[in-house]
Amino acid sequence: MKWIGKRISFVEEKNKTTIIIYPEDLAWVKAVMGAWVAMWLTIGAVITWAYFKLALSKQENIILIVFMAFWLYFAVKVIRSFFWLLWGRELIKIDEVSVSYKRSIKGYGKAGIYYIENILKIRVVEVEPNSIQSIWEKSPWIKGGERIEFEHKDKAILFGRKINHQDTKLLFRLISKRVDEQSRKLNKVNQ
Repeated sequence: MKWIGKRISFVEEKNKTTIIIYPEDLAWVKAVMGAWVAMWLTIGAVITWAYFKLALSKQENIILIVFMAFWLYFAVKVIRSFFWLLWGRELIKIDEVSVSYKRSIKGYGKAGIYYIENILKIRVVEVEPNSIQSIWEKSPWIKGGERIEFEHKDKAILFGRKINHQDTKLLFRLISKRVDEQSRKLNKVNQ
């Protein structure tokens, strides 16, 4: 197993390359996110208790229902981001005929299979260092912006969440090289 930086591992075999991208491993971020999840769930429990136990007017009940709708939306977002920090992985497999990509949390997730003959442009997604997008993606509660993309049947497939610029370049070279090699092999077989 070889490494690109601290977060990307890969294994190259004769006809297959397997790449795993791990999320950032910062203990203080996990602690803060865990506290945020606990606080968010506590707020939801208190509001639910208030809805069922307190004698509220019709207007107050409507306000609580609207609040709970927003609360539920953000609860799902926060919990998914927290689970991503704890157990998330991006898995990329490049074999003789396809590129497989899977975002998984504790092994759960659906893999997409993209045939090499249909992959068009592989490129690095550039983000301006001081742009709003760059600042937004650095926040710990955001799972992150992807740094590499390719086109497959007019659909953009993005991966490489929150990887730094240097690791992005190295990963891009590795993936481009393997896809080009496999594409050339396919072209020889088809001729």
